[in-house]
Amino acid sequence: MGAFHKRRLRRQHQRHPKIPSAGEPEEPDENITYMRASLYKAAAEGKIEVFNNYQGLALESQKTPNHDNVLHVNLATHELAAWFSNGILSRTRSFPKLYFFIFLFLWFFIIKKKSEKRSDFIGQILTKCPSLLLQTNAKGQTPLHVAAMNGHSAIAKLLIKSCAKARDGDLEKLEMGQVNAVREMLRITDQESNTGLHLAVKYGDIEMVEGLLEHEDPDFPYSANRNQETPLYLAAKRGDTGVLSIVLEKSNSSAHGGPHGRTALHAAAMAGDIAEATRIILEKKGNLIKETDEDEHTPLHYAAHLGCISVVEELLKTDVSAAYIGDRKLGMTPLLMAARQGFLRTVRKILFYCPDCCDKVDKRGLSLLHYLAFRDSPHFLFIPSGTKPEYGSLRNLRNLEGDIGFTPDKVSDFIRYEQPFTADPGEKKPIEDMLKDIAREKVAEFPVLPFHLRRVSAESLEKSIDTNLVVAALIATVAFEAATTVPGGFKGEKGLEQGTPVPIHEIAFKAFVVTNALAFIFSICALTIHFGVNDLLLSRIPFWVIDITLHRTRSASNLLSHAITATVIAFSTGSYVVLKPSHGLAIASCFICPALYFCYYIEVFLAWLVMDL
Repeated sequence: MGAFHKRRLRRQHQRHPKIPSAGEPEEPDENITYMRASLYKAAAEGKIEVFNNYQGLALESQKTPNHDNVLHVNLATHELAAWFSNGILSRTRSFPKLYFFIFLFLWFFIIKKKSEKRSDFIGQILTKCPSLLLQTNAKGQTPLHVAAMNGHSAIAKLLIKSCAKARDGDLEKLEMGQVNAVREMLRITDQESNTGLHLAVKYGDIEMVEGLLEHEDPDFPYSANRNQETPLYLAAKRGDTGVLSIVLEKSNSSAHGGPHGRTALHAAAMAGDIAEATRIILEKKGNLIKETDEDEHTPLHYAAHLGCISVVEELLKTDVSAAYIGDRKLGMTPLLMAARQGFLRTVRKILFYCPDCCDKVDKRGLSLLHYLAFRDSPHFLFIPSGTKPEYGSLRNLRNLEGDIGFTPDKVSDFIRYEQPFTADPGEKKPIEDMLKDIAREKVAEFPVLPFHLRRVSAESLEKSIDTNLVVAALIATVAFEAATTVPGGFKGEKGLEQGTPVPIHEIAFKAFVVTNALAFIFSICALTIHFGVNDLLLSRIPFWVIDITLHRTRSASNLLSHAITATVIAFSTGSYVVLKPSHGLAIASCFICPALYFCYYIEVFLAWLVMDL
């Protein structure tokens, strides 16, 4: 080793004499920030006796490479206990019956014991070195920031209390004017410009938020962090009604902004279908309902785009005029956004509160009915639920063509049919281009839902017709055969005509006769529909061939579904009549088949309901 390096090591040893400790390695270079291994382990485990063994040790100099001091290390450990405390304790106010017993057990046997040990450790450490309170790590976070992130509400109160007691020494420099040391600590920001309150709100710790606001000036204007988010915006973004209520109640600050010019009400509308969060904000800040962001989107735009129907209703109850505001780029109103997404219930809710807002079209001339046609909702073109079909506004919209040059009816034809009203393939291109443009649009970070086109071709209709004919003929044949071969046999007694059915007076037999007759009638009607329309007539109206054929197919399919239902009931009741001497077997045969059949119907209905939503 050279003489220069020896002199350097000698100077380092003179400046930083090592405190004797058995088994510890030699200290590294002075430019390297580190914490002794024994102290790091003791801080993580909360063992104060290890620190008591070191006399004259400057705790403020013991830092990890990330500049975490002893308090940072201790507060960042035991994340499982912090998760239970933050995740369960902070929510017991909202769901007391659900979490009470789980929380009670965990609190008394696990969390409370560890929390008391940690509090005792931190209290003694702060007695030794109060300046650790305001030390920041590489991210600019004080111990209060770390406590807020990990849900240590009791520790946060201890840190605030310790800061209030420390009026001399290192903390004396922080008493500036009328601002005391506690408020100064609460206002320290990290590299992301987050105060302790920002982080407590972000992680949804109700007790932490309440404790921090109690020691802060209620009129202090909490500024936005680096992401342009204020504490109120963060609470609304989570949709956390408990934190929202506390922030609005205990803080008089008017700061409610977020990124891209959004407000807390925008954030609440994007948080999901949580009407309570929206209602809490409107009670205190009702003027935000028509505030627009940099894209001129109101909170109602976001709620309509995401299909948050309860939020939409809450906003419209407060001020219906928000439904008439168009955005900056395309002039889209909330009604058009809901229709573009295919949210029929949201569309109906908006039309219920302001039916005339359907008059407004976007900058491309596309109307409500155009967007519904893009989503293959043709039934809405005629009688929207919750509105009157005789309203002139809806009738007039059917004649608007927009920039694409097609009315909603023609757009619907293109969406549904593979070979629509025209044979010119060039006329399809404007609609295809429009669908591609719409699919690329976004509202904030939420894209437009993809389009699923379901087109009907003449070939598929012909196959459906052939299938319907076979099924209808089969059901009619079976029903006719069952009518002539009565279950239970015949009898001839005095006073009765020869050939009278044996179970003629039984309810099950009467049900069999009625349902068997219905099955026969429905199947015959389905056959009549297919053969009733003359092909010569269809050849004279070529523009309507697909429409009429599709209507015939759907009508016949509906009749056949009724015929199948009647056949199932007829089979069950007929089986019961034949197997009546074996009572258990008769009941099993009577109910198993209909039960399975109606379970399938319920499943289909639920699937249809979800698609309609």
